[in-house]
Amino acid sequence: MEKEPGNLVSKPFKVIFDPADNNIINIILSEVNPNIQEPKDTEYIRHIKIRSQLLSDFWGTDIFLRAHVLVPHDFDKHPQARFPLSIFHGHFPSNFGGFSETPPDPKLVCKYSQRFDLDCYNKIVAQESYDLYQYWVAQDTPRMLIAEIDHSNPYYDDSYAVNSDNLGPYGDAITYELIPAIDREFRGIGEGWARFLYGGSTGGWEALAVQVKYPEEYNGAFAACPDPIDFRQFTTINLYEDDNAYFRKGSFTKIDRPSHRNYLGHLSGYMEMDNHWELVLGDKSRSGQQWDIWEAVYSPNGEDGYPQRIWNKKTGKINKSVAAYWRENYDLRYIMERDWTELGPKLTGKIHIYVGDMDNFYLNNAVYLTEKFLENAAPAYEGVIDYGDRHEHCWNGDHENSNAISRLRYNTFYVPQILKRIEKSAPKGADLKSWRY
Repeated sequence: MEKEPGNLVSKPFKVIFDPADNNIINIILSEVNPNIQEPKDTEYIRHIKIRSQLLSDFWGTDIFLRAHVLVPHDFDKHPQARFPLSIFHGHFPSNFGGFSETPPDPKLVCKYSQRFDLDCYNKIVAQESYDLYQYWVAQDTPRMLIAEIDHSNPYYDDSYAVNSDNLGPYGDAITYELIPAIDREFRGIGEGWARFLYGGSTGGWEALAVQVKYPEEYNGAFAACPDPIDFRQFTTINLYEDDNAYFRKGSFTKIDRPSHRNYLGHLSGYMEMDNHWELVLGDKSRSGQQWDIWEAVYSPNGEDGYPQRIWNKKTGKINKSVAAYWRENYDLRYIMERDWTELGPKLTGKIHIYVGDMDNFYLNNAVYLTEKFLENAAPAYEGVIDYGDRHEHCWNGDHENSNAISRLRYNTFYVPQILKRIEKSAPKGADLKSWRY
């Protein structure tokens, strides 16, 4: 990745490109990325780094996993307490995000958010970070651990938290190496009933995928605006029936498949342009962007050692054999339906999915199909599927606030719900007292 220590980069310079000539543009890789400084522990934010034996064996070199852990108020004053652990899945975090022990600087200069059309959004973000701190130290706040994981890899800023033919056994490494290490280091209860998963977008897919693939190691998933969880609606593509990812073809013409819209349905991106841009950034699934990481995680390894293409990156023609591999291993709705006799009893009450019905990336489409299965599943799934009216990406189930606010409140929104789940499902004799102080 561009920040990887030791990688060579050039100084920025202006290029005049003329397609009519054959001039060679020389790029001098004169700079070396420095080492990334390890974040320092504070009273509330601690850090852990482990060498993964599973991933090191896969890559043939030392591979490390990190986590940034928000520990409870007065953590050091209660050495006998053991805590539930929540995993907040998402993209590569350099530290635990959205938490500040100091109020916003009153001299902070306002910055406009184009995404949310809000002036001074940076001040809102700063205030929400301080509000999380105030919530965290309040007397009635549940005392638990919250961890954000750094599982960056050569293809992307996170691994999608599952085992992959190309990235390696990240699912097993996180669940069986990193999570137990966090429990040991920070006095977690260390049992499946006391571990929870949540996240949005990529983190939403990861939360649901990890719960499905390790059903007894975790006690619930809050999957907000998850990446496609049914590949019959892989955004706007049916990977199993459509022939082309870029166009819908009829008897007389073809139309572009959209990839991005706003809440009014106005289009701003198309499949072909997105993928051709990725192809310019890097070949062999190495652009570091969204379509390529899905391919790097889900595809079988090819003869050249790189992920097999799900579709021809230039033309969009879908590779059906690769699509079949994706279905068997990563289509979460298909896997749940295929294995529900075994999975159903282990997932009862654990699945919670939230998405806006105008998600910018059409992620609600796959949720509709998944809901159709889950609502009729036997045994009953006894979870939640909820839609936000006209909400864009990434709605998390908060009907009281806009996306601009709710995206900053994942922890305060989900932690109380996790507590209810703990109380309802804890086994007889479980520790429900030592962490209540």
